Amino acid sequence: MGLAAAVLVLLLLVLLLGFRIRRVDRRVRALTRGEDGQDLGAVLDAHLDRVLDVSRELDEIIDRMAVVERNGKRSFQKVGLVRFNPFEDTGGNQSFALALLDAAGDGIVFSSLHSRSGTRVYAKAITTGRADTALSTEEEQALREAIGGDAARSASTV
Repeated sequence: MGLAAAVLVLLLLVLLLGFRIRRVDRRVRALTRGEDGQDLGAVLDAHLDRVLDVSRELDEIIDRMAVVERNGKRSFQKVGLVRFNPFEDTGGNQSFALALLDAAGDGIVFSSLHSRSGTRVYAKAITTGRADTALSTEEEQALREAIGGDAARSASTV
């Protein structure tokens, strides 16, 4: 009688374990579904390869971004433009002063003076926001606009 009870308990345990094994088997199959019937190890290896590829690509992108940032600091980022009429014998504001600066404030100020007899163009170097030579009033205003951005523009139009 005791032996029959033990066999019955063992039979129930076997059924319970069989049920759990089927559930685990279904989960494993669900994990590997869509991967051409590969086993879980092959699926994990494929995912690991993808992660490593993405990691390499990310490293390349980071390197490229460093180059872009380095080059971007040397590109013109700040612009100031002032149009004016330097001579009484011409109509309209056809002359201009244009300041082009990089992130460090280095760059150039171009001036174009238009008259009836011709147009003259000048260029003056700017280093850390300061001119190497004397600037005209309009050139100084263009430089202030480039350095100050929108704040200088709104102040100059008031």
